[in-house]
Amino acid sequence: MTVHFIGAGPGAADLITVRGLRLIERCPVCLYAGSLVPRDIVAAAPPGARIIDTAPLTLDEIVAEIEKAHRAGADIARVHSGDPSIYGAISEQMRHLETLGIPYDVTPGVPAFAAAAAALRRELTLPSVAQSVVLTRTATRSSDMPEAESLDRFAATGATLAIHLSVTNLARVVRELLPFYGSDCPVVVAYRVSWPDEQLIRGTLADIRDAVKRAGITRTALILVGPALAGEGGTDSRLYAADHHHVMRPRRSAG
Repeated sequence: MTVHFIGAGPGAADLITVRGLRLIERCPVCLYAGSLVPRDIVAAAPPGARIIDTAPLTLDEIVAEIEKAHRAGADIARVHSGDPSIYGAISEQMRHLETLGIPYDVTPGVPAFAAAAAALRRELTLPSVAQSVVLTRTATRSSDMPEAESLDRFAATGATLAIHLSVTNLARVVRELLPFYGSDCPVVVAYRVSWPDEQLIRGTLADIRDAVKRAGITRTALILVGPALAGEGGTDSRLYAADHHHVMRPRRSAG
């Protein structure tokens, strides 16, 4: 018996990995975060499977369901949104499983920032513009942020920022980033990327708050900030340059 932590991807049922889908298809017990994972994904569970929405449950109640399945010798698909390594709240579950001696593994999923970049048709690491992506959030009702991980410190690098769980904190985000990126820096608020009601709200640090307010977005959104979002400027990657040689494309002899 094994607990399979599975990243379901950003929402669209066909963006789950093949491995994740195959695990769901064979597990007789499926626990999923119903507030973020569409029912269509767990509908792949086998006939008669016990399917439990964990959105209203506490950690202890979730672990109790896992223990119950473990005693019955049933494999469990524990389905989380996006990729479970990013704000997935799986570490506390894994600690409990280790204490209880219950085996588990983890299957990655498509993270929201990657799905948003695909929907925007943008490369987040544009040569000579930005070569780093920072995944972060702000403190709201969730746990505090470490002191060294402040927005202004990340902004000072000029990297592309993917700010999670913070759309209700948008005023603060704009205020802290303006001195580093400037008022005309591109911003995208990506709401429920890949879901049928997806919205990609484009703007700048100067006007994004008004745009989000008009759209009525208050949750389930990712904030992307950085000059790479404009898709302009920069240089071509050296990867495919004619004078760039490597083991797979050795230097050609003259003539």
